[in-house]
Amino acid sequence: MKLEQWRGAWQQLIGPGSPYEVLETPGSGHKYFRHTAANVWAAIDSGRVHGDREFLVWEQQRLSFSQFFDQVDRLAGQLVQRFGVRPGDRVAIAMRNQPAWLVAFAAIQRCGAVCVPLNSWGLRDELFHGLQDSNAQVWVCDAPRLQLLADDLSAQRLATLVVGMPAGSPLQAHCHRFDDLLAEPLVSVPPARVGADDPALILYTSGTTSLAKGVLSTHRAVCQALVALEFQGAFCAVSSPERISVVINSGYAPTTLMAVPLFHVSGLHAQFLLALRSGRRLLLMYKWDVETALDLIRDEQCTQFNGAPVMMQQLLTSPRFGTADTRSLFGLGLGGAAPSSSLLAHLTQRKPEAVGGSGYGLTESNGIGAAIGGDQFFYKPAAAGWPLPIVDVRIGDSPDQPVPTGVSGVIWLRSPTLMSGYWNQPEASALTLQNGWLDTGDIGRLDEEGFLYITDRAKDLINRGGEKISAAEVESCACEMPGVIEAAALAMPDDDLGEVVLLVVRAEAGRAPDSEALKAFMAARLASYKVPARVHVQHTPFERNASGKTLKGVLKTQLLSA
Repeated sequence: MKLEQWRGAWQQLIGPGSPYEVLETPGSGHKYFRHTAANVWAAIDSGRVHGDREFLVWEQQRLSFSQFFDQVDRLAGQLVQRFGVRPGDRVAIAMRNQPAWLVAFAAIQRCGAVCVPLNSWGLRDELFHGLQDSNAQVWVCDAPRLQLLADDLSAQRLATLVVGMPAGSPLQAHCHRFDDLLAEPLVSVPPARVGADDPALILYTSGTTSLAKGVLSTHRAVCQALVALEFQGAFCAVSSPERISVVINSGYAPTTLMAVPLFHVSGLHAQFLLALRSGRRLLLMYKWDVETALDLIRDEQCTQFNGAPVMMQQLLTSPRFGTADTRSLFGLGLGGAAPSSSLLAHLTQRKPEAVGGSGYGLTESNGIGAAIGGDQFFYKPAAAGWPLPIVDVRIGDSPDQPVPTGVSGVIWLRSPTLMSGYWNQPEASALTLQNGWLDTGDIGRLDEEGFLYITDRAKDLINRGGEKISAAEVESCACEMPGVIEAAALAMPDDDLGEVVLLVVRAEAGRAPDSEALKAFMAARLASYKVPARVHVQHTPFERNASGKTLKGVLKTQLLSA
């Protein structure tokens, strides 16, 4: 009975006259939302209606929606007048979560430029690759990121806007204090005219090669993704009225605690942009710490927390969870990695009245695939959910030959939220996008009720607490150490993080580095989350197939069984 009610609510939401009305292109069968913003700036600009309500809270900073937009308008004026930013130019951002990140993103969109968020956890090589690969004209960063690339940027004289630099601090000629630019008189520049098919965003994602690939998305793709996320919120509300009424009747103002990084679609789209459009208050965390998170939930009366499974596990297992400290917390969302069965059991048992939820999507799909929330989440917590209404899903080696219901295979997605391709990588784009279908590299199945389940990953990535790590990058780094002949990075199950890196190296006899020395060597060259948790050194060659590829499955089975 519940299932039919859910399907009825779904059809009503996507029907004629609804804000979430879905249309289909004749002939091709492509589905899309009828009502979306014309471009990303228009989607952002709609947040002005929330006026003097509080929007952002970070440490000692508090900004209303009006104050946020005042900073956006001021920065956009400076970008256009002083730095000559024009539609289509790339402007990069690299800093930890703070209000300036959000201001910069919105200002870049107001200029019609292409925003390039870079991984603020990355070290010099990763950041420099992103700047060079995107050919960024301007870079907005915080002081720690500037320090990492100071010498490189000095040689290139890349215009750099530095956040959090104290007044009077010495800066090179190409660097400018972010706060000084905001203090300049307002330069009135009209919002740039950009179309739905113009580029809006390049997000870098770890691939199976050592260098991250830039995922290029249009304004149409991002705007369709935002409506898909808003649809899921509306569907959760109409399909779980009793849970939602508890939240509404609590009297707490909708407030999200945000700990996931803004350079991910889960932070950028599902938290920042959704909160901006809907008038939600956002509390930003510079870095995750469970005790700090619980203090913020208590003091600021947060109603929603979305995080990676490792964050949720720490929150749910804290002695403070379920006390007065979390009285206001009703919404708990999982993302970034597949949750373990023990975590799902924790969530459903410790907060049975919660509006729980999770979803499935990729950077290449702007985070859109399947989603589940509310009563549905408690009905099938291990599922990724129903594919969202503009998403087609097929399972099998090819989208043209799908396997039967219940059979696992490669997941293919088709939707208007898909990337245009990988930036300047036509061959990689052609491999991943085939006749409008995205090869996700993930393995899954659809059950008889239409719920999607993710069962494995075909691509050679390690998912550590939501952070995707390229095995090839780890292996390449290990092989730089004297004495190492070859290396294989594997995903090792971990109760807290889901997966961690297990590194196997074959070393020369008599020159084999010990595991701690190898970890130290790699820690100086890789971001900390990419450093292996465990290293196994051997002298025998790796088993390979006929084409010379290491048989990692055999290697992993031998090690884990040992």
